[in-house]
Amino acid sequence: QTHFLSHSLQAKMSRPVQARRLEGIDKNIWVEFVKLAATYSKVNLGQGFPDFPPPDFLTEAFARALSGGNHMLHQYTRAFGHPPLVKVLAQFFEKLLGRDVDPMTNVMVTVGAYQALFCCFQALVDEGDEVIIIEPFFDCYEPMVKMAGGTPVFVPLRPNPPKDGKWMSSADWQLDPAELASKFNKRTKAIVLNSPNNPLGKVFSRGELGLIAELCVKHDVLCISDEVYEWLVYDGKQHIRIASLEGMWDRTVIIGSAGKTFSATGWKVGWVVGSDRLMQHVRTVHQNSVYHCATIAQEAVAQGFQRELMLYGKPESYFVQLPKELQQKRDWLVQSLDGVGMKPIIPEGTYFLVADISQFKSDVPDVSNSDEPYDHRFAKWMVKNKGLAAIPLSAFYSEGHKNNYTNFIRFCFAKEEATLKAANDILQKWKQEKASS
Repeated sequence: QTHFLSHSLQAKMSRPVQARRLEGIDKNIWVEFVKLAATYSKVNLGQGFPDFPPPDFLTEAFARALSGGNHMLHQYTRAFGHPPLVKVLAQFFEKLLGRDVDPMTNVMVTVGAYQALFCCFQALVDEGDEVIIIEPFFDCYEPMVKMAGGTPVFVPLRPNPPKDGKWMSSADWQLDPAELASKFNKRTKAIVLNSPNNPLGKVFSRGELGLIAELCVKHDVLCISDEVYEWLVYDGKQHIRIASLEGMWDRTVIIGSAGKTFSATGWKVGWVVGSDRLMQHVRTVHQNSVYHCATIAQEAVAQGFQRELMLYGKPESYFVQLPKELQQKRDWLVQSLDGVGMKPIIPEGTYFLVADISQFKSDVPDVSNSDEPYDHRFAKWMVKNKGLAAIPLSAFYSEGHKNNYTNFIRFCFAKEEATLKAANDILQKWKQEKASS
């Protein structure tokens, strides 16, 4: 009797339990490398989060919201965004885009930019739709497109090294206009744009954005514009919002992040801004998944934005101060990496800096019968032997293209001075070891 029961139970459980949409998307670079960093690293320049605190005005706003007299801040607020936050975001975007923005229909608050992306792909991408993704890309775009039933189509930024032996800049990684145009067809539903780009730090120029906009309008294609690093732009460069270009407001959803804007990544407050034609569908996904975001975090972020709206463009604005500080940190890390023989690619924006590691092939032992790319092997070797954690660049490429970009790794420089100094000490010691070997 028992044998019969267990046999029939096994027979019943033989079909796959997972949904088909999860096939092939179970691997995640962060799970592996975060574990490696936690185990071996003395200095972690892998994951993209600051190890310095958010600004005082923000944490004070959070404390006020938590302990103040308004006990309703501990309860649900409006599902699509706390009214003070959507209101101030609308005021900001009116200024940035030069158009009317309705806080109730054009702005939605999400659990970080990650949920904003998920809502957009689920709402706008259908079975059989093609979605163009520019490489290198933030790694969640591909699985999110696939989960929505879409087909990712990849187009790489191609490096054009300067001839004079100068350091390469992220601006030297460019789209081939003919190659990009060839990816658009009647099945193309959307293109994902990430500017400033993670991992390269590239800030797309007005000309590049104009080319993308022209193709979107011509082929009636949507643009999912991930702009979480919008305030983190260096060397006097300007972040241009593609939704401000002709014909693009009605076909663009803009994704933003309080985590990146105010150095508070754990608060998980993000948003989507776009025309109601698109936003009504994004709201439907949100109301049937997360439904609602933490009220107190939204209240504090709203107060942070109200302060920044008053100080907009002034020297004491956090949006002016933070990129200055980060540019300095970037420059320290550039010098440290150059000192040990890595060739940095100078980023125009973001938290990240990519470096060429092709000079180190003799340092890293070959693994026989392994098809693991060199940058993965190098990053693992570096964290285990040097105590310095970084992320391999080929993790930001599709399966078909990743073997073309295995000589680079990504560092995060949004770190305290002490962290960057500790990284420099490791690199200096490494340099001495190389000199004496």
